Amino acid sequence: MATDPTKLHPAALIGLSEEDPTAVSRKQDHIELAFKSRVESGELDGRFYYEPMLAAHPAAGSLSSFSFLGLTLRAPMWVSSMTGGTALAGTINRNLARACAEFGMGMGLGSCRQLLYSDEHLADFDMRDTIGADLPLYANLGVAQVEQLLEKKEAGRIGDLLATLRADGLIVHVNPLQEAMQPEGDLFKRPPLDTLRELLEIPGLKVIVKEVGQGFGPESLRALLQLPLEAVEFAAAGGTNFAKLELLRSDPEKQMIFEKIAAVGHSAAEMTGWLNAALADLGPKAQVKHAIISGGVRDFLDGYYLIRKSELRAVYGQASGFLQHARGEYEALRTYVQAQLRGLELAYAFLKVK
Repeated sequence: MATDPTKLHPAALIGLSEEDPTAVSRKQDHIELAFKSRVESGELDGRFYYEPMLAAHPAAGSLSSFSFLGLTLRAPMWVSSMTGGTALAGTINRNLARACAEFGMGMGLGSCRQLLYSDEHLADFDMRDTIGADLPLYANLGVAQVEQLLEKKEAGRIGDLLATLRADGLIVHVNPLQEAMQPEGDLFKRPPLDTLRELLEIPGLKVIVKEVGQGFGPESLRALLQLPLEAVEFAAAGGTNFAKLELLRSDPEKQMIFEKIAAVGHSAAEMTGWLNAALADLGPKAQVKHAIISGGVRDFLDGYYLIRKSELRAVYGQASGFLQHARGEYEALRTYVQAQLRGLELAYAFLKVK
């Protein structure tokens, strides 16, 4: 005798077992969302081959540890020189350092300029106990401050700063356009390359060099690769443009005159190509072994693509993403970082860079 279909359990109507209690609602979702979830051909991410046959789903926490800057990281992400000296700086830096400790990331502090002559804001930067002894923590000064310290024969203050913060080394940010646009900007008296060469004469000093929103052109990048630096950080165009930011603090006439020069710069992808070409050309003349790729890195897919393309051992930074989630309770930042790391695990398992 035929079964009356009106008497059947809803799951049976679509051939599903009662052992899957979410099946009916899930399939209903599939029907309702099918048209909204279409990805047109023009929207496909053309940077990758999708290889679904070669790996199982990766376990959470399955990213491999690796050596970077002489220490061991558990994730290829870098907390990139955020902030200091503001009302929220302490909260932001503590949250970021806590995330680094939990997930095994390195951290660069925001500009430590105000610590050169005063410990008033030390608590906002003193993150060694939070991040722990085994992860990289770098202080940060502008090349203008380094130039001034060298000129005044006060380079010893740099060593004092690193000792106070128990930092592994110093990030020097190079920002000529920002300084030129900033109403209170410090103008360089000599090329940053000359300042860096003198700085690197200090025995035992570990230095990373970064730009702050425009990136490095090919000749600047090539010159940096030949210095005994720990790493080069791109800080490419696409993230916060500090030259434009400072210009917005200026008067309207200055904004009108200089708005176009504030828009120049180079993308992280463009710079990665230059990096690889310079390394191939320089051979053993290239001394830099690590890269931090930041600026315009929107998410884990951008980061994964760039670090896989780099011929140097590389990590990537997501300044705005971290900063957005670090200003309040730690759990918001923790959830964000966990999601980014899960995305990386899936990328390593199923995506091959073209």
